[in-house]
Amino acid sequence: MSPRAGYSRLDEDDVRVRPGRGSRPRTRRRPEHVSAVPGFVTSVDRGRYGCMTDGRLVVAMKARELGRGSVVVGDRVALAGDTSGAEGTLARIVRVEPRTSALRRSADDTDPAERIIVANADQMVIVCALASPAPNLRFVDRCLVAAYDAGLDPLLLLTKADLAPESSPRRVRAFYRPLGLPMLTTRRPLPPRTLARVRNVLADRVSVLIGQSGVGKSTLVNTLVPEALRAVGTVNPVTGRGRHTSSSAVALPLGDGWLIDTPGLRGFGLGHVSAERVVEAFGDLAEGTASCPPGCDHLSPGCALDSWAREHRAGARLDSLRRLLRSREGTD
Repeated sequence: MSPRAGYSRLDEDDVRVRPGRGSRPRTRRRPEHVSAVPGFVTSVDRGRYGCMTDGRLVVAMKARELGRGSVVVGDRVALAGDTSGAEGTLARIVRVEPRTSALRRSADDTDPAERIIVANADQMVIVCALASPAPNLRFVDRCLVAAYDAGLDPLLLLTKADLAPESSPRRVRAFYRPLGLPMLTTRRPLPPRTLARVRNVLADRVSVLIGQSGVGKSTLVNTLVPEALRAVGTVNPVTGRGRHTSSSAVALPLGDGWLIDTPGLRGFGLGHVSAERVVEAFGDLAEGTASCPPGCDHLSPGCALDSWAREHRAGARLDSLRRLLRSREGTD
């Protein structure tokens, strides 16, 4: 019988096929990492995450199984691998626990794409200088919108009262008093009594500090947490702008709580916040909006806020709201 005749009697079961690399069945099951230890993310730097666990700082990387999900300062995570914290060791973040809150911002008011700045904070401390630079209340309004949208309790901290006219703190306080917004005023040097009040409102909480460059955030942080050694910059006397002295967010232990310092911001985009949520943040205008026609955008003629604001001397607040709404539409 010829070799060719023998081939005709072979079937597919007689032929051995070497399995290829992709022939192994894939599974979506992921390891449970039941022995992973809990950690709190205190810093993020080029794919390396500083995590506090059991009183020691551990450097970690994100496990591949987490995919593209972000890990930010304030996240509570599970760590596997070498969690000794020894120099040169690297643990793995294998799980990000559900967040209780997420503070977000967008590139600008017309861009709905959002970026999470800080996770799991419960209080936003908005730092606003009374002088050098001059108080920017429109920036404060933006921070308030972001705080209310994220479910954070806002606190307005007014700094540099020693450089401002005596009327400046009273004017700013009067502007926000209708909101029932908690406010503190500081001066340099910081009196012990005022420092104690600041510590008291930060105790046992996860507080995120937000403010523009040069308003004194880093000075405040260094006073509260001397070992932080946050860089302190100066303000340009011509432009009134400060230098970005902090380049990334960092969480610092403060008693039984955490103080999260963020880089100085020039703007705070709210493109991810709906117009309805923006209006809700101006709670002092709620009484006036109750008389608006259905579907009122609070920008068109016929808005009841016009007459209400004149009657209640709330023109400045209404102007701030409308600037935000127009900015979201790209018309301001």
